Amino acid sequence: MSLKLAVPSKGRLMEDTFAWFGARGVGLSRAGSEREYAGAVTGAEGVELILMSAGEIPRELAAGRIDLGVTGTDLVREKIPLWADKVDPLAEMGFGHANLILAVPQFWVDVSNLDDLDAVAAAFRARHGFRLRIATKYHRLVREHLTRAGVADYQLVDSQGATEGTIKNATAEAVADITSTGATLEANHLKILDGEPILRSQATLFASKTSQADVALMSALCATLGLGDKNF
Repeated sequence: MSLKLAVPSKGRLMEDTFAWFGARGVGLSRAGSEREYAGAVTGAEGVELILMSAGEIPRELAAGRIDLGVTGTDLVREKIPLWADKVDPLAEMGFGHANLILAVPQFWVDVSNLDDLDAVAAAFRARHGFRLRIATKYHRLVREHLTRAGVADYQLVDSQGATEGTIKNATAEAVADITSTGATLEANHLKILDGEPILRSQATLFASKTSQADVALMSALCATLGLGDKNF
């Protein structure tokens, strides 16, 4: 039996993941051309490398089809209901930092925090006859955040494209999206609401709690990576 380790299949996330493991004595690399999704591992016995989309990794971890996976905190918490019952975060990896935030048009000069948004949402519905629309890919996280804050008079609209453009296109009045610098939001004349973000995310190594992983191999890999003793 081998451990199935899934990492992002392309781009900066893949490169940074390879570097993170390499710095800890475990070599990860592609096997074959850039169009192939096979990988090779050195420095760790019994580990099989699988390359896949970062967005698919949470699903595979929760289903127990992979034993370990590198993906964003935001994706795990959004895509896996009761995520703490399905996966265990083994290590924050120090890259892929981004915040999930709420943003509104800059010309909303009287709106700077969630209390202001709540007041505007109520007035918006009274004036227009429908709830204020917030465009997002992160329905679960945004809904939980707004519920905790007591904001209720809104509706979430799905955005799988450029979320920042939904306000200009008149399909939403506010957005909730992931950002690392805020530059794209500013370029689209949006401002981030004050206070803590909905979530601070980064690339994280997760272990599945539902897979039938070889405990000895998992412990050996964690020791090699310098993660200390883990209970599996």
